[in-house]
Amino acid sequence: MTKIYACLLGDWICLNDDPSCTISDYHKTPFCWWEEGAPIISPIVKSESVEHSFYGLDYVHVYYQKKRYRIHPSFIQIVDE
Repeated sequence: MTKIYACLLGDWICLNDDPSCTISDYHKTPFCWWEEGAPIISPIVKSESVEHSFYGLDYVHVYYQKKRYRIHPSFIQIVDE
């Protein structure tokens, strides 16, 4: 079984444990998101307005327990059990 963990507000959470959890703007389940290539938002060309800004960083949207998180991909871990 593949488990998807994310660090949300300082706690590592198994996203598979929340049946309503989705990842990405396409609202994929954590496992489906992983199996379909684990896309992230990563602009190749950053406009001048976001080049040196938090808004220009790579990110993933995680929808967990009715909240939307915008996290850096380094805060996601994949565990095969």
